[in-house]
Amino acid sequence: MPDAHDEETRADRTADNADTLKNAWQATIEDMEALATEYEEKGWRTTTIPAGHTGAEHPDTGVEGRFGLVHVIPDNHAEAFETAFAAGEFPRYDVFRNEVGGQTFLVTVLADPETGREARQLMHTASEEGEMYTHVRTLDGTQLGSFQHDDPEKFFPATDYAAASE
Repeated sequence: MPDAHDEETRADRTADNADTLKNAWQATIEDMEALATEYEEKGWRTTTIPAGHTGAEHPDTGVEGRFGLVHVIPDNHAEAFETAFAAGEFPRYDVFRNEVGGQTFLVTVLADPETGREARQLMHTASEEGEMYTHVRTLDGTQLGSFQHDDPEKFFPATDYAAASE
């Protein structure tokens, strides 16, 4: 359990990096929009939804037996997500990650070719299970949908994932 000093140090570090993190977040949004444009130019229909927060969920927290990343999206994007989620199965995916100031920024591309749409314990569990999940919910906790991924390594740095696999 982290002590108050660790939390204070982490808070100070985050405050010191606020501009850097803000710029990294803006770059992540721009990357997401650029990827959507690339897919659209190839004939895909796209839906872009920025998560306000993303957290790791392992089986000992949250819903029993569920693990993966939980993306919390704004309510005003819920309907667009639900429409896209209901329309396909999304067997293809890719993950683009960038680490800045101790924070990881992800863009997850979920693609359904049939319809033309596009933490340590978590890493260990994903490695053991050989799969990863992405869950999407709104700020009030309403679960909108979940995706299963068969290659969890894409979500983690290669060296960390290799160590978790041992």
